[in-house]
Formats: sequence, structure tokens, C-alpha cells
Amino acid sequence: MAPYILRRLLLVIPTLLGILLVNFTLTQFVPGGPVEQAIARAQGGGDVFGGFAGGNNDAGADELNTASDSTYVGARGLPPEFIEELEREFGFDKPPIQRFLNMIWNYARFDFGESYFRSISVIDLVIEKLPVSITLGLWSTVIAYLVSIPLGIRKAVKDGTPFDTWTSGAIIAAYAIPGFLFAILLLVLFAGGSYYQIFPLRGLTSDNFEDLSTIGKVLDYFWHITLPVLAGTIGAFATLTLLTKNSFLDEIKKLYVMTARAKGLSERRVLYGHVFRNAMLIVIAGFPAVFIGVFFGGSLIIETIFSLDGLGRLGFEAAVARDYPIVFGTLYIFGLMGLLVGIISDLMYVLVDPRIDFERREG
Repeated sequence: MAPYILRRLLLVIPTLLGILLVNFTLTQFVPGGPVEQAIARAQGGGDVFGGFAGGNNDAGADELNTASDSTYVGARGLPPEFIEELEREFGFDKPPIQRFLNMIWNYARFDFGESYFRSISVIDLVIEKLPVSITLGLWSTVIAYLVSIPLGIRKAVKDGTPFDTWTSGAIIAAYAIPGFLFAILLLVLFAGGSYYQIFPLRGLTSDNFEDLSTIGKVLDYFWHITLPVLAGTIGAFATLTLLTKNSFLDEIKKLYVMTARAKGLSERRVLYGHVFRNAMLIVIAGFPAVFIGVFFGGSLIIETIFSLDGLGRLGFEAAVARDYPIVFGTLYIFGLMGLLVGIISDLMYVLVDPRIDFERREG
């Protein structure tokens, strides 16, 4: 197993390099880069470059005319010194290859730099936003397991009955509903959209959260997180439920189950005393993969719709603002987490079921 883990860890390096290279290359062709974003903000401010004009109207007019030849869209009217300073500040005075190699060297040391527009390090931003995204992913995964496992067992016991047919139709329909559409539906129905105002519209806590008692804080937290978690969970039911059902059906058909029934054991004793332990191995071992799937799949849309300040929303806002240190920093962290969780999932399979041998399968 050790050689397999070592090979998987070594594969993380070229995979991350490929992800960063593709995205870095794409950003070179995207209009409205960081420099243009800064220029637009400067023009909106009105007096950002007042120091360059030096109070001499004639000289200022000459500089403005010179700046009109700038290659940046929207740079007309800004002194060329200001444009050059922006390029140096953002590192765009260097060739793309040098910028990419510098980025890889820094990321290898977990140095993600500083945000272009927020004056805060990327790692501090990620640490600040990560708990919100983990909270959504963890609760969504736990609830999905709490619902899917009993439902999957019931479907296996009632295989082929009307209950199995109707529940299969229901979970497939739920799986087909886009997460953002279900989130909007929940807001319309239960957050004051058009019908009931039962849950808050946005945020993870109330404005007076610090003044509440301990029990009040817990209740307030669950009150705010109910709709986002439901929206993030809807897509995870189908896969888990059908996986649980199929695992139980495979175990029920095995000889040891027939032997247990022949000994006169009750059906409940057979199911939960013998079948459950073996059938749940594959389901429990997949917990890390399910969590990371919910974490990645729902973080952007759910956090944006419910105005939750997490990693998904941070990455989206950074992409819109062309804040590349945040974009590539979050991309690197997401990619690294996904690859490491894949390795952890394989280890979980081996721990819960020693019969699984990845070395033999690769051979």
C-alpha cells in the first residue's frame, strides 16, 4: 500500500501544475485584467493620480495626451507613469513565463501573495472564509447520510415494490433539480420572497449574535443555516441512496445471510446484525469523497445566493475583479484538497475492507 500512496502523492504535483498552467494561460487572453480594473477604479475616484499632475495644468494636459496612446482600454486620461507603476505593482512588467514560474515557486512554499485590491494576504483571506464553506459542506454531507442510509435500506428491503418505484422517481427528480434553482425556490417560499418569512434571507448569524446566550447563538446559527444546507444537500441524496440500496442487495443475496435466516434469526437481526456492517463499508468509506463533492459543487452558487461569506463567493468575486492572487490561490487550495481527499478515500476503503487491494488492481 505504501508504494501506491507514494505514487498518488507524486501524481499530485503534475496534476496541480497542469491545472494552474491551463488557467494561467487562459487568463492571458481574458480582457479587463487587473491593470485595467485598477485604471477603472482610479478614473472613478477622480483624484487618484493628482500627485502626478503636480498642479501644472499645461504639463498635466501634455501627460493626459501622452497617456491616450496607452494600450490599455480605458487608460486614456491617465499619466503613463501611473500605468507603469501599476504594471510593476502587479508584476506585469515581467514576461508571462517568468510570472508563472515565480507563482509556482511561491505556491510550493504556500506563499500565495497579497490580494491586488484588498491589501490582505491571500492565506489570511482563505483562513477567514474557509469555516463557512466547511460548515455548509459538512452539514450537507451529514444530513445526506442521515436520510440516504435509512431510505436506501428500506428500498433494498422493499425492492421491486411500489415504495421502491416511487421513491426512486422522487430522488431522481430531486437529483435533476439544479442546486441554484432549488435555492431560489426555498428563498421564495420560506424567506419572505412571496409566501412565508420563516427563515432569514442572508448571512450566517444575526446582527445581535454576540448579545445572545449560548443556546440563543446555537439556535440562531441553525436558523440561518437551514435553507443553505437544504439547498446544498438536494443533489447528494440520489447517489448515496442508490449506493446504499445496491450494497444491501448485494449482501442480502450472499450465503451467510441465508444461513442466518435458516438459524431462525429475525429479519431485523439479520439486517442490522449481519448485513449492515458489511453493506455500509463502501458507503462509510466514501464519506470524504461525498463531502468534497458537496463542498465544491455547492459552495459558489449557494454562498452567492444566500450571501454567505465563504470560499466560493470569495473566488467568484475575485474572478470578476480579476484579483488573480485570490483566483489562483483558491484554485490551488481547492485542487490540492480534492486530490488529497481522493487519496484519503482510497485509504478509507482499505481500512474498512482489507479485501480491497489497489496494488493488485494496478498490477
